[in-house]
Amino acid sequence: MNTASGARILVIDDEPQIRKLLKVTLQAHQYEHYECVDGEEGIVQASIVHPDLIILDLGLPGISGMDVLRRIREWSQVPIIVLTAKDQEADKIAALDGGADDYVTKPFGMGELVARIRVALRHVAKTTDEPVLRFGSLAMDLALRQVELDGEQIKLTPTEYEMLKVLASNAGKIITQRQLLQQVWGAHHHESDSHYLRVYVGHLRKKLKEDPTSPTFIQTEPGIGYRFLLQDET
Repeated sequence: MNTASGARILVIDDEPQIRKLLKVTLQAHQYEHYECVDGEEGIVQASIVHPDLIILDLGLPGISGMDVLRRIREWSQVPIIVLTAKDQEADKIAALDGGADDYVTKPFGMGELVARIRVALRHVAKTTDEPVLRFGSLAMDLALRQVELDGEQIKLTPTEYEMLKVLASNAGKIITQRQLLQQVWGAHHHESDSHYLRVYVGHLRKKLKEDPTSPTFIQTEPGIGYRFLLQDET
């Protein structure tokens, strides 16, 4: 897996202007660039090229971007950043719940997209079987179920610990409210239970000594979910 220059990026988008802009930008940042104009070709190329990251337009002709996302997720966990002209929260949540790692709404700034690419690649590079996750002053020992901040152990309830584990294990990715509810409370949860998330995130932030208006660790994605920040995102 290439995390810097040389990472292979597959663009699946039917708009010539977007593909041209992405090609110039990605090559300028020394990424290997591949492109497709429709979903069927994109699925085939994803299996041949084995990209390090995919940029996927949802508004494709023929097979939809959501179908492409679902089919790729059947066999690959490659990071996927969705491009969408749809700015409705429901569309973004559907893409994230369907397996996307992040999204960018059209029209978008290339600086923002490149930053999202770097975060997604760093998240994959950080994925490890090591039992200790480290984020600046925060250390989380998954084997011992212990959390330390500035070298001092902090006490978390079982639910707080599970929520922090889900977020920290997916650092850099947006985790939707639905995903958090399922992974922390189980499949029996109800969407109306989302108020639990606000309560427990508030508890976590207090114990992590962070200001929610300028988060160090847990960033709120309004109406969608939460993102645990890689430290150079803050």
